[in-house]
Amino acid sequence: MTAIRVLLVDDHAVMRAGLRALLAGEPGIAVVGEVGTGEEAVELAERLRPGVVVMDLSMPGMGGLAATRQIAARGLPTRVLALTLHGESEYLLPMLEAGGSGYITKSSADTSLVEAIRVVARGDAYLDPGAARLLVKNYRQPRDAARDQPLARLSAREREVLALTAEGFSSAEIGARLGISGKTVETYRERLMEKLGLHHRSELVRLALREGLLAAHAAA
Repeated sequence: MTAIRVLLVDDHAVMRAGLRALLAGEPGIAVVGEVGTGEEAVELAERLRPGVVVMDLSMPGMGGLAATRQIAARGLPTRVLALTLHGESEYLLPMLEAGGSGYITKSSADTSLVEAIRVVARGDAYLDPGAARLLVKNYRQPRDAARDQPLARLSAREREVLALTAEGFSSAEIGARLGISGKTVETYRERLMEKLGLHHRSELVRLALREGLLAAHAAA
C-alpha cells in the first residue's frame, strides 16, 4: 500500500518537531517535508504533491487560510487538514470553504492527528469534536428561505444523515442513532449527494455548515 505523503506547515519549529515525532514510525504515513510559512507551503505542495498538508492557520505573512485557497486553486491532488487553536474557531468555516478537508485542534493532535490524516487522505472530511462544538456555537443563527433552498430538495431523513455526516459520525454510528442499517445510511448519503450535485464527503460538510444545518441539528 502506498504511504500517505504528508507536508507539515507551522511557523514554530518545536510544533513541527512534535508533529513529526507523532507520525514517526506510523505505518502508511511518511512526512516528506516541513515548512514555516504559507508561501513555502504553496510552493512545496506544488513541487512535492503530498497527499495531505497539515496546515497551521495562524502564521506570519500568508496565513493557513490563504495558503489553503491557493493550493485548492492549483488543482493539486492534495488534501489540507487545518491545525487550529481553540481561539481560532471563527476561521473554521472559511477554512472548509477555501477547500480544506478538515481540522483538528492543537490540543488534540496527540490523539487525533493520525486518524485525521487517514480520513482526509481517503477523501472524507475530519471534524475535531471539540472544534466542531465551537463552530456550532459560533454559527448558530437563523436561516432565511434563500439559504434553505439547497436543503429543500432533501427529505427529513436525508437531512438527518447529512447533519450526522457533517458531525463526523460513520455510517454504522449514524445507523445506530437512526435505527437503520449502515448500508441504508450509505444509500441515503448517495441519494442526497446526487440531489445536491456533490461528489465528496468534505463537500457535504461544507454545505451543512454553510446552510446552518449542523447548528440546527445540534440545537434540536
